[in-house]
Amino acid sequence: MYGVDLYGRVRLAVLGQGLSQREAARRFGIDRGTVRKMLGHSVPPGYRRGEARHRPKLAAHIGFIDQILADDLDTPKKQRHTIQRIYDRLREERGFDGGYTTVRDYVHPRRLTMREAFVPLAHPAGHAQADFGEAWAVVGGTQRKVHFLVVSLPHSDAIFVKGYPAETSEAFCDGHVAAFAFFGGVPRSILYDNTRLAVAKILGDGTRKRSTLFGALQSHYVFEDRYGRPGKGNDKGKVEGMVGYARRAFMVPYPRARDFAELNALLEERCRARQNKTLRGNTTSIGERLAADQAAFQGLPPTPFDACDKRPGRVTSQALVRYKNTDYSVPVAYAHRDVMVRAYVDEIVITSGAEEIARHRRSYEAGDFVFNPLHYLPLLEQKVGALDQAAPLQGWDLPTEFTTLRRLLEGRLSRKNRCAAGKREYVQVLRLIESFPLATVHGAVRDALRLGAISYDAVKHLALCRIEQRPAKLNLGAYPHLATTHVTTTSPFSYMSLLSGDPA
Repeated sequence: MYGVDLYGRVRLAVLGQGLSQREAARRFGIDRGTVRKMLGHSVPPGYRRGEARHRPKLAAHIGFIDQILADDLDTPKKQRHTIQRIYDRLREERGFDGGYTTVRDYVHPRRLTMREAFVPLAHPAGHAQADFGEAWAVVGGTQRKVHFLVVSLPHSDAIFVKGYPAETSEAFCDGHVAAFAFFGGVPRSILYDNTRLAVAKILGDGTRKRSTLFGALQSHYVFEDRYGRPGKGNDKGKVEGMVGYARRAFMVPYPRARDFAELNALLEERCRARQNKTLRGNTTSIGERLAADQAAFQGLPPTPFDACDKRPGRVTSQALVRYKNTDYSVPVAYAHRDVMVRAYVDEIVITSGAEEIARHRRSYEAGDFVFNPLHYLPLLEQKVGALDQAAPLQGWDLPTEFTTLRRLLEGRLSRKNRCAAGKREYVQVLRLIESFPLATVHGAVRDALRLGAISYDAVKHLALCRIEQRPAKLNLGAYPHLATTHVTTTSPFSYMSLLSGDPA
């Protein structure tokens, strides 16, 4: 094929300088037909096929190939047919004896015609899109996967991002509550994919049946929920892009935080800082365009939505309630009773009737046990033999003075009932933490050890003195039942006397 340069020289010689076509063909060493073609086109027109290519060997298999390509549209990209695989199947399944290039020359342009085209969209103010994403972060010194919800406002390009330990219904709803507070209003509509967190079921006519918790959220804030086509993430392409942007811009390198509260404070600050940017194609900043969104928003209701998953439960004989394969303790007095579990993102609250009976940090570890040692102290006071093996007390990090007090309580009583009575009185001291702050009881234990008043009654008296902010005047002579314990330091000479058989 001749280049544009030759086209220009031939046209200049013939059209500009009056050279004949025969002479131009001789001078430039080309055919006269080529000269006529150059005079008809200012640049090389390229190869133009006059009619469709005939593929006699492939013609009988085109329907089979088209069906493969159509089925691939609903298949994950990594498991779609390559041209080589289509060629192999034609040979193995249909006895095709043509060449690979014949198949390639048909499949490649055919795929282009089957690719979806899109219409540019305009985004009116006051509407939003929402989706979850995943990223890695270092939270509490541990590298872990973080699930983050992105709520995007396509009109202004403002976004809100909040991270969670898991992608749950309560996290989904909590993210909406936080986003509405961040933006200062409720969008008129929010577009979602068909996530199970929002959609419990797609009915035969295409309508969606909302999940229970999301339905309550939508009713509380009164916004319209809209959904994209199943498997078509491009229907909400704005928030899909914002999920990737938040991962790249907010979480590279891995963010580090003590806990999720600190992580989310960092993400919120970055969302605010981004509002000062002016994006390409706009003359105003994100924050300035956000004002139009906020003007179109609906107002916030008087109270925020209670974003928790509510489920009934039953307390076991070990005073445990199970929620999502994790057991949480309640006071032993509620064993065998029916209760209500309210699961928040970071807390589990258990109620009996209108009374809250337990509140725990939430665990996302399957098969975990979350205890409050105070729940079991009343039972341990009766069954002191289980004190050393009680699982709820394992890992209870009490000050060392409590261990010293227990040893002395067991030591001051008679050998016959030392074990049971000493342990029981120690449990009674621990039960003071049910009524008084741990710091107050700890101070009272220290005072009792200093005074040598080793008993539950003494510790309780000293704790009350601290609460009432009055000096502790503990006259042990007036309280003969408060035994005074004197602990002396053992001398090495005492051991030597035992070895020699002579009394010390």
